[in-house]
Amino acid sequence: MTQGTISDRLAILADAAKYDASCASSGTTKRHSRDGKGIGSTQGMGICHAYAPDGRCISLLKILLTNHCIFDCHYCVNRKSSNVRRARFTPQEVVALTLSFYRRNYIEGLFLSSGIVKSSSHTMEQLIEVARTLREAHGFRGYIHLKTIPEADPALVRQAGLWADRVSINVELPTAAGLARLAPDKNGQRIEGAIADIGDAITEAKDARKRFRHAPRFAPAGQSTQMIVGADSANDREIIGRANALYDRFRLRRVYYSAFSPIPDASAVLPLRRPPLMREHRLYQSDWLVRFYGFSTGEVQQAADEQGMLPLDIDPKLAWALKYRDGFPVDINRAPRELLLRVPGLGTRAVTAILHARRHHRLRLDDLARLTRAVARLRPFIIAADWRPTALTDRIDLRARIAPPRQMELFG
Repeated sequence: MTQGTISDRLAILADAAKYDASCASSGTTKRHSRDGKGIGSTQGMGICHAYAPDGRCISLLKILLTNHCIFDCHYCVNRKSSNVRRARFTPQEVVALTLSFYRRNYIEGLFLSSGIVKSSSHTMEQLIEVARTLREAHGFRGYIHLKTIPEADPALVRQAGLWADRVSINVELPTAAGLARLAPDKNGQRIEGAIADIGDAITEAKDARKRFRHAPRFAPAGQSTQMIVGADSANDREIIGRANALYDRFRLRRVYYSAFSPIPDASAVLPLRRPPLMREHRLYQSDWLVRFYGFSTGEVQQAADEQGMLPLDIDPKLAWALKYRDGFPVDINRAPRELLLRVPGLGTRAVTAILHARRHHRLRLDDLARLTRAVARLRPFIIAADWRPTALTDRIDLRARIAPPRQMELFG
């Protein structure tokens, strides 16, 4: 275990935390310290954002309490059998780091996770101590996201929600078979039980706030989870089904995806190459189709090919539209919102603008060009005042005509 300087340990533990994607700070209650009480804010005024090597925007101090772990998950760089440099912070050191970074205006809050040291409950106590000290001893009103440990005592897991804005428990892998094979120390039923327990606590707290003004808040930004993509044999159709089952059963705020990345001294059961990062992107697009565009889980799954994989060269909405062309073209001057949202190339803002503009006059292609930049992709799927696609929608080579040119991966 490295007993180096704060900077040395920060370099190790910040790098070890980069594999966790679920660090968004949206959705929490607004708090500030402009009245002179406490320190920090959950509102992004004056916040500096950093970018991880994989391009994700990070506005939180994102670290592990320790990268030592008693578990031996094959896909984890910090697993027990991994030959990596180990380091550890005390809760007091994490508190001091958070306040120091915040005062320098580097961050808007803290994302804290940890490997498991001694026991799951002991580690959970340490994580809670950081959040409790920041809130109680220092009046910290910034954002806190705690990664909780499902194997810990359920009472401890529930305590995390009293101090954190958001809590998360990773389901790790899309299938039970994949979890049993790659993370033998973890139990899928226990993970789901912990997620359900947190979900119940969030619901109970919201009900209590309706009846009692001063009832304590519990994880006001909700809970999220993360799945690793490409470490096992699960296809995109299975991943989409699993994610939306989690949304439906546990009312999660977000399901994050993290493309598997080969790690040093990797286990022989892992793939030798990472999946394309575009696969992760397509899964996020499928997630948005269900959450914001009115697609059902089954419809999004239908965008996948015979092997259950989403196409990488086109987005899931376009892939679905090409399979179900009988629903097109859509008249942009008459169609309701739910049909417009299914048109490839139209986002939620563009649809809102169309609905507003057509109250005043019938829309032409030129009008549409001022509302969206994807007119070339839209043409086969829409009817406008001066446009009708005739046989264009049914062309055999339609996909080739409208698919964007394929860009090679820089590090493929």
